[in-house]
Amino acid sequence: MTLNNAVRALAGTMVLVSVALVYFVSPWFLLFTIFIGLNLIQSAFTGFCPPEFLFRKMGLK
Repeated sequence: MTLNNAVRALAGTMVLVSVALVYFVSPWFLLFTIFIGLNLIQSAFTGFCPPEFLFRKMGLK
C-alpha cells in the first residue's frame, strides 16, 4: 500500500467511525467529523498531513 492510499483509507475510516458515533452515541460527534473535514482541506492547501509522518515511520513508501 502506498502512502497516499493509506492516508485516504485512514480518512475514510475516520469519517465512517464518526458517523457511526453520531448515530449510536451522540450528535456531538459531528464535531469530530468537522475536524476531519477541516484537516483534509488544510492538508490539500498546505501539504501537511500528520498521519503521513506516522505512516512513514511505519515504513510505507
